[in-house]
Formats: sequence, C-alpha cells, structure tokens
Amino acid sequence: MTGLQTGSGATARRIQLGAQLRRLREARGVTREDAGYSIRASESKISRMELGRVGFKQRDVADLLTLYGVEDEQSRAALLGLVGGTNAPAWWHGYGDVIPGWFQTYLNLEDAANLVRSYEVQFVPGLLQTPEYVHAVMRAGSPSAPEEEITRRAAVRLRRQERYLAADTTARLELIVDETALRRPCGGPEVMRGQLARLAELSLRETISLRVLPLGMGALAADSGAFTVLCFPEPDLVDVVYVEQFTTALYLDKPSEVAEYAAALDRVSAAALSEEETRSLLAEILQEG
Repeated sequence: MTGLQTGSGATARRIQLGAQLRRLREARGVTREDAGYSIRASESKISRMELGRVGFKQRDVADLLTLYGVEDEQSRAALLGLVGGTNAPAWWHGYGDVIPGWFQTYLNLEDAANLVRSYEVQFVPGLLQTPEYVHAVMRAGSPSAPEEEITRRAAVRLRRQERYLAADTTARLELIVDETALRRPCGGPEVMRGQLARLAELSLRETISLRVLPLGMGALAADSGAFTVLCFPEPDLVDVVYVEQFTTALYLDKPSEVAEYAAALDRVSAAALSEEETRSLLAEILQEG
C-alpha cells in the first residue's frame, strides 16, 4: 500500500495540486494577490493553497484554471479530479482528542512518505515498538493520564506502523537507534525481551534497515539529538526534517536545513554498527537478560 492509497494521501495530493496551480499562475504572470481576488480570498490563502497546507474547493480551482488560461477540458478535468482527494479525512480523524495539533502535521507527512530515516536516542523507534512497549512508554510519559487515554494514544502509534510493516509495503525505513535505548528497562524485563526479539525479527526485512549506535559514540556522531527525515516519491514534495520537542515540534524543509540534518545522519551512520552487527548485539543483549 502506498501513501497515496491511504486517507492521509490527501497531503500528497494537496501538495501536487498546489504545485501545479503555482506553475500555471507563474506561467501566466498572475500575482498571488490577483489570484486571491479572483476567488474572493487573500494572497496568503493562495500561498497556503500552493504549498498544500489547506484543502481545495472545486469552484475555487475551476476559477483559478480559467484565470490561468486552462481551457482544454481534459486538462481541467484532470486537475479538478484531484480536488476530492485533497479533502479526504485522515484515518486519525477519530483520535483528535488524544493527538496534539502539532503532531497531526507529522502524521500527514509520515503517511505520504516512502522513506523514513531517523536517529533515536531514548527509545526504540516508534514504528518498530511492540504494543506492550508502546503502552509502557505512553504510561511513563503521562503517569497521571486515564487508562483510556493511554490506550487510544497507543492505538494511534500502532496504527501508524501498519503501512510500514505490511507484507507488501514499498515504503522503507532506515533507522539508527542508540544502544542506550536498547538497554533502558522500559516496561520491565519481559516487555524488553519481547521488544528486542521483535527488533531482531523486523531487522531481517528487506524494507527495514536497523542499525545501532554503540555506547560511547553518541557524542562523537551527533550533537542534534533525535530527529527524523521524511522523504517522498512525488517530485513536488521536498524532504522534511522533524524534530520533536516536549510540547511542540519543528518542521524544517529549507534545503540548507535539510542538508545539515542529512549530514548529521551520515555521521551517525558512519559510526553505527552494520545491520549484521546490530542483529548480533540484539542477540547478545537478549542472552544477558
């Protein structure tokens, strides 16, 4: 299943349609201000549309196509046909009560990506966590939260895994985790044994590259902390760096910023164990327990 086949493929469609509208506007020499006037909107609304940050209305797109001189019925139909997909509700719509607004942006991007590259320091990467480990992490982070809330938040994380762990997936994971995360007793010995065994199993998949940064190498390899780089198959979607903070997150997409984090990831990768060495370490830690 690809990102465009999921509910959140609306993100990719919005960006694709927005980019095409931007190219048409620029080719016609129309300003954003004039484009906004034609659909009874502001210049900033046109900017948000072209960046794929808002949904689209059929009437607005039709009016813009007319303004941009797109008269061919086939071309108009193709672009108007994208509109419905830009407004499709995401699968996490029903979990809005337990998902902060700043994280919903990430969910959109993750579901549209075909490659997730990350460096994790404190915990096992979320897309590879077992249900028991997920629950333990959620509970540790919110010790006073009602059990129902913890269960619903855990359900979101487990649902995120489905696309990347499906047997027929084409989406790829390239994950590097600090060894300390594998040795941190999250949830107790049984939970950790189950988690480590799951990592060993998943590391054998062709679509998953799992590598460990050994103890003592973290400070030498990366001073940025944990981060994720999301890569997309569509040419109109630029790579995005995601850096999570305690109550918010940073989304970086300027080429210079993405390049800096890509270089940091390269440094971590150069210091990390190979995939085979990682599996040996997982077996070793399991035997120790």
